[in-house]
Amino acid sequence: MSGDLEFAFAVLSQVRNAEELGRLLEDWLTFREQEELMLRLNIARRLFLGQTYETIETETGASSTTISRVRRALYRGADGYRTVFERLAAAGRLWPPAGEDPAVAETPGAADR
Repeated sequence: MSGDLEFAFAVLSQVRNAEELGRLLEDWLTFREQEELMLRLNIARRLFLGQTYETIETETGASSTTISRVRRALYRGADGYRTVFERLAAAGRLWPPAGEDPAVAETPGAADR
């Protein structure tokens, strides 16, 4: 691991809560980089919950190429997405997508359960 990457991990490990993380990311990333990061997280969450490429494309505007890349990371990556998504799911915080009313949004696959 490079010294720069190691330092970035050290910085991130010092974040104590979501508010601090938000402030750090606001300082660290451009608005466009923040948007791209949020899109990838949203895609990964939707894939994890079983949504189809078509639904994700329609609802997020993401390209099938981006969805495919995120899917590869989700299912053949280092298990980072899966680890945090499983924790969020256990806490009931994985759905709905940001900005949607939890009282209205239906968890993907809920009708199948």
